[in-house]
Amino acid sequence: MSVPVTQTRISVPALMAYKGKQKICALTAYIAPIARMLDEAMDFILVGDSTAMVGYAMPDTLSITVEQMAAHAGAVVRATQHACVVVDMPFGSYQQSPQQAFENAAYMLSVSGAQAVKIEGGQVMAETTRFLVERGIPVLAHVGLMPQYVNTMGGYKAQGMTDAAAQRVLEDAVAHAQAGAFGVVLEGVAEAVGQRITESISVPTIGIGASPACDGQVLVTEDILGLTPGRIPKFAKQYADVGAVIKQAAESYAQEVRSGTFPDLEHCFGVKR
Repeated sequence: MSVPVTQTRISVPALMAYKGKQKICALTAYIAPIARMLDEAMDFILVGDSTAMVGYAMPDTLSITVEQMAAHAGAVVRATQHACVVVDMPFGSYQQSPQQAFENAAYMLSVSGAQAVKIEGGQVMAETTRFLVERGIPVLAHVGLMPQYVNTMGGYKAQGMTDAAAQRVLEDAVAHAQAGAFGVVLEGVAEAVGQRITESISVPTIGIGASPACDGQVLVTEDILGLTPGRIPKFAKQYADVGAVIKQAAESYAQEVRSGTFPDLEHCFGVKR
């Protein structure tokens, strides 16, 4: 007889129940040490396809693979106990058909142990959301500014800035909510659009450059820690300069090695003191 595993993580239904009661807090993580430090403070951790740019110095998010995303998600899951873990489905892994999406999503969840996937796309992808949810795969939808659509959008541009564009983003979010998504990420949209969508759908909205009215917020961890080269995005806030601390530590180590002061005998084996 099988023995049920005690659920210690925040679950997808629990996140849904937060709407209207408490704000949802999320950050990205791609490796175990960062995930371990974020775990207790976060409601969910997003293993974003921003891994491509942040972790691999790729120019955009389009080149990372299903296997890479599953491996990073597995590291995050193994390093955490509290936060729900959501993993991005990479470009090309779900757009062809709902069947393709299910095959890749099922692989990623089974290999990594993550609890949900995130997909980008407007109304055209709502049927894929429905297909996955009906087959036991929770979906976090992502509308507005969608990095996987950078080539068709003509760059990373704010969305919903006209009445027609605002209505389109609203209809995209509604379509995914009605299809069974447990939440909708609103990225890079006009503030009024983020507020309107939050008031219009029954599932949580997660803002990233959207509105304070959203049911929760998500940011790229490296942006808030000062680990992003150049300027951080307009919608992010730097809470610490960890990059400066790491650089200083590396310079101190290099100076001691070159001067011969590290290592000394206390760092060596077989030496009696």
